[in-house]
Amino acid sequence: MFQGAYTALITPFQADGKVDFGKLRELVELQVAGGIDGLVPVGTTGESPTLDIDEHLEVIRVVTEAAAGRVKIIAGTGANSTDEALELTRHAKDFGVDGTLQVTPYYNKPTQAGLVRHFSAVADLGLPVVLYNVPGRCSCEIAVGTIAELAKHPHVVCVKEAGGSVDRVSKIRAACDIEILSGDDALTLPMMAVGASGVISVASNVAPRAVADLVHAAAAGNWDEARRLHYQYYALFTDLFIETNPIPVKAAAEMMGLAPALYRLPLCAMAPANRDKLRATLQQCGLVRA
Repeated sequence: MFQGAYTALITPFQADGKVDFGKLRELVELQVAGGIDGLVPVGTTGESPTLDIDEHLEVIRVVTEAAAGRVKIIAGTGANSTDEALELTRHAKDFGVDGTLQVTPYYNKPTQAGLVRHFSAVADLGLPVVLYNVPGRCSCEIAVGTIAELAKHPHVVCVKEAGGSVDRVSKIRAACDIEILSGDDALTLPMMAVGASGVISVASNVAPRAVADLVHAAAAGNWDEARRLHYQYYALFTDLFIETNPIPVKAAAEMMGLAPALYRLPLCAMAPANRDKLRATLQQCGLVRA
């Protein structure tokens, strides 16, 4: 259901701190033109923790409307409160999205039994669910056995693996039949080599064609071309995480003239030395002029 290259879309802000919905529509057009298979609005990269519920839902609505069925939409509607995740997901379903990205509940650190009940409650709404395993953000891992149990639900169809382990892909594939998307650009190629079906990418915000071409080459078994693109953009994949995501990718977007590097506290502008390093990498990749 969810195969290919999906962009974890940034949320652009105006100088007054409000969401820039006009710029957001422009970014959707750039992604579609870049060959991306789908968009993931209001995930981690979309700064979901600092958007209020009305803003959160409006971002999903605008992205879905702007995409107009040309690419798939996996709406970030997760929360550490099951009731909130259900509320967001109900609205997203009404907007006509193709699926929902459900992050592991953070801070309250539920047990594995609690995770099964949480994700199952969301899946019962009938929208295809992409589980989001990101223990570095949530301090709580979705165990492989838990994924296997959840995969029995007809609406739990995919997992975004952002735990930094290629081995997890093999373990999940051995345990159950569920699609897997890499949650780390630098691990997309090795994860696809052992059975992942694509990526939910940060780098594709600024290099959509390159990420799409890499994923499509790997999916077609053209490993030489996929490997070439992996190494060509590997420095970008890693340098977009030299500070907390989405700080670097928004800085990169600004350097490329795509969107201003504006954040909501507690996120703030990059340190000058890191910004210089990122600019050099963008130049090396041919994304900005030297």
